[in-house]
Amino acid sequence: MRTKEAAKGMVCVLVAGLASGLAVGCAGGDDGATEGVQEVQLGEAEAAWAEAFSVVSTVRELPGGRVLVADPLSQVVVWLDMDAGAADTIGGLGEGPAEYRQPDAVWPLPGDRTLLVDLGNGRLTVLSPELEFGDTRPFAVMDPAAGSVVMAIPQGVDAMGRLYFRSMPAFDQNPDSLKILRLDLDTEETDSVGMFKQQGRTREESGDAGNQNVRITPVPLSPEDAWGVAEDGRVVVARAGDYHVDWIEVDGSVTSGPPVPYTPVRIGQGEKEEWRENGSETGGGLGIQVMQANGSMRITATRGAGGDDDDNLDDYPWPEVKPAFYARPIRVDRTGRAWVRRHQRAGASPRYDLFDGTGALAMSVVLPMGRRVVGFGEGALYAVRMDEVGLQYLERYAVP
Repeated sequence: MRTKEAAKGMVCVLVAGLASGLAVGCAGGDDGATEGVQEVQLGEAEAAWAEAFSVVSTVRELPGGRVLVADPLSQVVVWLDMDAGAADTIGGLGEGPAEYRQPDAVWPLPGDRTLLVDLGNGRLTVLSPELEFGDTRPFAVMDPAAGSVVMAIPQGVDAMGRLYFRSMPAFDQNPDSLKILRLDLDTEETDSVGMFKQQGRTREESGDAGNQNVRITPVPLSPEDAWGVAEDGRVVVARAGDYHVDWIEVDGSVTSGPPVPYTPVRIGQGEKEEWRENGSETGGGLGIQVMQANGSMRITATRGAGGDDDDNLDDYPWPEVKPAFYARPIRVDRTGRAWVRRHQRAGASPRYDLFDGTGALAMSVVLPMGRRVVGFGEGALYAVRMDEVGLQYLERYAVP
C-alpha cells in the first residue's frame, strides 16, 4: 500500500450493551442531544486497520467480510481483511483498462459487482465479483430537463444499481436549490427525484459588459439540506429549515417526520478552526477540468482542491450560529435508518441522529472522538479515525 502523510440535560445512566461494545442511556440536552430520545455510546472497535490512508469517504463490504477502499489522494484501491490482517492493491495508476487516476469512491452494484468512481480519468468503472476491471463509461451525462452536461458522481447507489447525484448550476448562477438526479445505467435515462437547498453563497460582479467577472463564494456553515439513498431506492433529505427528515418514496410521494428541537451552537473561533480542519476529512474541495479537442469534450475532476490553510478565517462571511447538521451525504444502514451527523460545539464527541422510515428520530449515537461514519455492512458500522496530522484509519464497530 502507498499512503500519503499528510440547554442542560438529564444525567444519563449506562444500563445495557456493554458486552457488545455499546453503552445505552437516556438523552439530555447537552452537545446536540434531544431530550427523551435514546442515546447510545459506541464502544470499542471490533477491528481496526493499522495502516493509514490519506482519505476514505466510502467503503464497500464484499461477500465474505473483506472490505474495498478507494483513496483518491494516495491514488490506490485496496481490499483488506481486517480480521486476518491481509490486504492487497488492485489495478494501478494510469489511464488503461485496469488503471485509475484518482479513485474516489466504491459503491455496491447488483450481482456482487462494484462501481469504482475514477475522478482523474473522468469515468465510472465496473469491477467484477472477483475485482477484475470491466466496462467503463464517462461520468459526464446530460441532464435532459436542463439540456446541460452534469457529472454523475454518485452520492448514493440503490440495490438496482441506479446512481443518485446532484445537478450543477451554471458557473455564473447562484440558485437556492439544486436537483437530486438519478441515472439508470441499463437504460441510460436520467430523471429528477427531488430538490434540496444548497448552502448560502455570495455573488460579486466586476468589470463591464464586454469583460465581466463573476465570483460566487460559499458561506461556510450556512444551512444546507443533506441527503442520501436507501438500498430500496428511497431518498432521505434532512431539511435545514426546521430540522426534519423527508423520505421521498419510490413512487414520488413524500413521508415527512416531525421537526427535531435543537439549540443552535454559536460560531466562535474554535468552531471556525474546526470547520477548516474538517475540510481535510474528505480531501478538500473538488476541482473540475473541462477539456475540448477535435470537437469532443472530456470532463475530469480532482480531489484536494481546497483552500489555503493560511487563509484568514475572519475574511469569510460567517453566520452567527451553526446549522443543526452537516451537509455531507447521509448514510443509510442495512435496517433502513438514516444517519444524520449533528453539528456541535468545537471539541465535542461526534454525534449522529438516527431516523426511521417514518422520519421519526429513533435514537442518537455518540462516536469516540475523531471518528466519522463512512459506511455499513452486514451488522457492521465502518468509521474512520483521523489523527492529529490528518491520516485516516479504518475501524469496524457493531451496528447499534
